[in-house]
Amino acid sequence: MRRMQVVEQEFTALTEGAGWLDQSDRSRLCLLGADRARFLHGQVTNDINSLGEFTGCYAALVNAKGKMESDLFAYQLADEILLDFEPGLTADVQARLERYVIAEDVEIADVAPHFGLLTVQGPQATAVLTELDLPAPTEPLSVAHTEEEIYIVHQPRLGTGGFDLFIPIDAMNAWRERLATAAPQCQMSAFEKARVLATIPRFGVDLTTDHLPPEGGLEARAISYAKGCYIGQEIIARIRTYGKVNKVLRGLSLEGAAAVGDSVLHEGTPVGTLSSVCHEPNAALAIIKRTACESGTVLSVATKNGSVPAQVATLPFEKFQ
Repeated sequence: MRRMQVVEQEFTALTEGAGWLDQSDRSRLCLLGADRARFLHGQVTNDINSLGEFTGCYAALVNAKGKMESDLFAYQLADEILLDFEPGLTADVQARLERYVIAEDVEIADVAPHFGLLTVQGPQATAVLTELDLPAPTEPLSVAHTEEEIYIVHQPRLGTGGFDLFIPIDAMNAWRERLATAAPQCQMSAFEKARVLATIPRFGVDLTTDHLPPEGGLEARAISYAKGCYIGQEIIARIRTYGKVNKVLRGLSLEGAAAVGDSVLHEGTPVGTLSSVCHEPNAALAIIKRTACESGTVLSVATKNGSVPAQVATLPFEKFQ
């Protein structure tokens, strides 16, 4: 019971005030060399060449069949491009990129051993940075930096406001202590609840290597249809030109508890599987067949304790542009 109360307090901080988390487990690569932007532009779904200095974008890394290998945030810094993506994917993403380095002047380095990541999230995140005398960039995915080599990114990971702080490893403990004086530290359980209720998918959880970016609703955020060629571009463009994907990510409101892996049914027919869930309120994310994806569609979820009524909620990506 005590733990549930703590999660609720942290959830309230992240959605109504501000809280911080240590997300140093996320993967971080840097691309260096004169050809870094041109090279990355040909690898990912978004427009890297148009990035100005200290700006960023969200993108997907896909294979030749258009299936996702990772999503990532790319930031154009002064002398390198920083990539930030889900934990545990460093080796795979680095190997994928290096496979296509032929004659380009590009070097790919793992910088996670050198820079940690603390994230401040919530509608009052700017006030926290102000209290800590840190610059707060105003444009989404723009970057500010300090003389101490701290890079601050405008990054609302939960849609309500937020900043990522990339901090030199030897300064991490001091900055954890400083953040603790300005906002409560939160755990991933509270972060995940806020993420699910905001209907924000995670690669490796809601989206996998079996999925196309449009199935996750990533078109507006992660795909440039004007940028030209990249690996997998033909498939992504064909989806837009000739048709739609057959399944899509949706948020579901549930009338009872359910678990990841539970089957989603429409009129008794399986149409998807729950990939993320939260409780109080009961909600979930699932990739479901397009025939059952309209907002308000009545569904059911087959749980170990029986059938739970569910309904399709609207996917609110437009809030996070």
